Amino acid sequence: MLGKKLKILLAVGAASAVMLAAGCGGGDSKLSSASGKGGIPAVIRVGSETTFPPFEFTEDDKYVGFDLDLADAIIKQMGSKMEFKSMGFDALIPAVQSGQIDMIAAGLDATPERAKQVAFSDVYFKDNGYCIVVRKDNTTINDWADLAGKNVGAQVGTYQVKLAQEAKAAEVKQLDSNSQAWMELQANTLDAVVIDQPVAMYYLKQGAGKDLKNVGTQKDGSGMVFAFKKDNKQLQEGVNKALKELKANGTYDKIYEKWFGKPASK
Repeated sequence: MLGKKLKILLAVGAASAVMLAAGCGGGDSKLSSASGKGGIPAVIRVGSETTFPPFEFTEDDKYVGFDLDLADAIIKQMGSKMEFKSMGFDALIPAVQSGQIDMIAAGLDATPERAKQVAFSDVYFKDNGYCIVVRKDNTTINDWADLAGKNVGAQVGTYQVKLAQEAKAAEVKQLDSNSQAWMELQANTLDAVVIDQPVAMYYLKQGAGKDLKNVGTQKDGSGMVFAFKKDNKQLQEGVNKALKELKANGTYDKIYEKWFGKPASK
């Protein structure tokens, strides 16, 4: 059975479509016309999909995680304030393109397909990759080639969907959230889930390791980035500058160690 803490995470993850205050602004107010340092907007609207621990998730009715802490620190470094919005992962790029939000902070991989749609920040997390998770009693799936002919789950709008399709899965079920993926795997309606390695390891450590296991070789990722509207060069440059400053003054390392328990790879 799942551990108590993981059950709580799954329950709140299923309700994460409901917007909550993140302790750093909320609601649907328009971007402030006032400017912070260097002409950067005084309020920057950040969007994310909040069932992706430890990067972004819900805990005690608050949105928390590595991405949120880092985005908030970057925005403060620029002299502005973060306003946070939770939405479906597949809605994030359309939201930044249409101006509903200014920045995506959602463990976004820097893929060539996405580069055609949005502008990227510098890579802020490079220790990512993709893995396969199955039930512990599964003896037929041991690596990527074994996904052929199987029913595989992956979050909608992610690179993991492409990986499952390339592995010739019989069906790739595109799920709204990672929480749903874990529940379907437990219910035996999926044979495997393809997911980000850090997220899988977090869930397994929270108690899911009693019933689930990570199998096969990890596929390397392209690095996680923040994303902006294509023509928003000012915000893109401001975020990159602030990220460099936080890495230089040690703030990035403190945030990284808080969530991953070890120093960031250099």
